[in-house]
Amino acid sequence: MTTRGNLFIVSAPSGAGKSSLIAALLADKPADMQVSVSHTTRQPRPGEVDGQHYHFVSVEQFKQLIAEQAFFEWAEVFGNYYGTSRTVIEQTLAQGIDVFLDIDWQGAQQIKQQMPEAIGVFILPPSRDELQRRLTGRGQDSDEVIAGRMAKAVSEMSHYHEYDFIIVNDDFAQAQADLLAIIRSQRLTQASQTITHSDMLKGLLAE
Repeated sequence: MTTRGNLFIVSAPSGAGKSSLIAALLADKPADMQVSVSHTTRQPRPGEVDGQHYHFVSVEQFKQLIAEQAFFEWAEVFGNYYGTSRTVIEQTLAQGIDVFLDIDWQGAQQIKQQMPEAIGVFILPPSRDELQRRLTGRGQDSDEVIAGRMAKAVSEMSHYHEYDFIIVNDDFAQAQADLLAIIRSQRLTQASQTITHSDMLKGLLAE
């Protein structure tokens, strides 16, 4: 019998290293875990592939999906819509594949209301100074933009207590190991192991 996959909600302020951690975890493309691909109405950027980076749809298509309650969560950001498909996630979890949602705390709240068993993981930087250094080190934004991102980051970090696990991304390799440990621990729960090893347990307990 196939054990149902786990849904992991991964959130973090910009600069904490969330996307890099998830990308590193999936670098070897394990068959039993994947990142959820969101729907969006924004135009594809150079190099983005439909179905791989996002499912690109029209505003009319997106609103129709909203009407059909096809999304676990959705939001409008700077005039563009973004949403997480309920059907795709349910089908993937049913195949025993773990799914990662790379979303903010507001989206996490929406997911948790509908799927309380989802596992929340919040990624934190080791300090404000380090977060400032990472945001400045990108060399792409003005001081004003960076100041705005720092303020937003502090607001986002105030929601850390709404999550099940906290990872401090000071040493990247350790943070990656911590994330993998969380994933493995969920696969070793009594409920999961009872399903995975149902035949073995019957044999062990047979009179």
